[in-house]
Amino acid sequence: MNTPGTVAATRAEYCVIACAEAWRGDGEVLASPMGAVPSVGARLARLTFAPELLLTDGEATIVGPGGEAEGWLPYRKHLTLVTGGRRHVMMGASQIDRFGNQNISCIGDWEQPARQLLGVRGAPVNTLNNPVSYWIPRHSPRVFVERVDMVCGVGHDRAEAAGPSATRFHRIPRVVSDLGVFDFATPDRSMRLASLHPGVTVEMVREATGFPLAVPADVPYTRDPTAAELALIREVIDPSGTRNREVRA
Repeated sequence: MNTPGTVAATRAEYCVIACAEAWRGDGEVLASPMGAVPSVGARLARLTFAPELLLTDGEATIVGPGGEAEGWLPYRKHLTLVTGGRRHVMMGASQIDRFGNQNISCIGDWEQPARQLLGVRGAPVNTLNNPVSYWIPRHSPRVFVERVDMVCGVGHDRAEAAGPSATRFHRIPRVVSDLGVFDFATPDRSMRLASLHPGVTVEMVREATGFPLAVPADVPYTRDPTAAELALIREVIDPSGTRNREVRA
């Protein structure tokens, strides 16, 4: 429950907490959040339980949680971190399936897609070389699909089929959506519901997911933000409320 005397946490703030937790215990790695909520989450983690995290401005500067310059990270050094597993990315997904295969390239058949998206970009290298989590602000059967139209980020089944060279550094710690948190802690490495955001039910998640989801007998709620964390989110990290524009009320 929220601390007495504080305004109740919003759904967006629970999502921030869930994203921040993705970097817990990572040590000194480069956090690469993509999206408003993951960015707030990474900065919150840096200011609280993960002071070793490295943050960048998305170009060539290592920055502090307030945006102040702390160092220089040229592109060649960035790639060294990527290929050496010293980065933890939180990417988006236009589609994701039960084994964590991700699509950001196209919707529909590759030969004649109904919609062209970003392209494959660095997703294969990311997923095979360093930890990759996912942030999905609109959980729906259109995103959580039985089979992605094109594999960009490599999931557990594809990595396993490719052999040791693909599985050696392959890791998908978590998927965060506006409904809950998901992991792959199952015997076949298929997606499992790890926690529900307050106000969300298991039935709501199942209805919004396009494949059978592993659901434990007792699903916990995503942890509450502390009063100190809420103050950091609202007053220091994101006073303009960009998180609320990414997550519906």
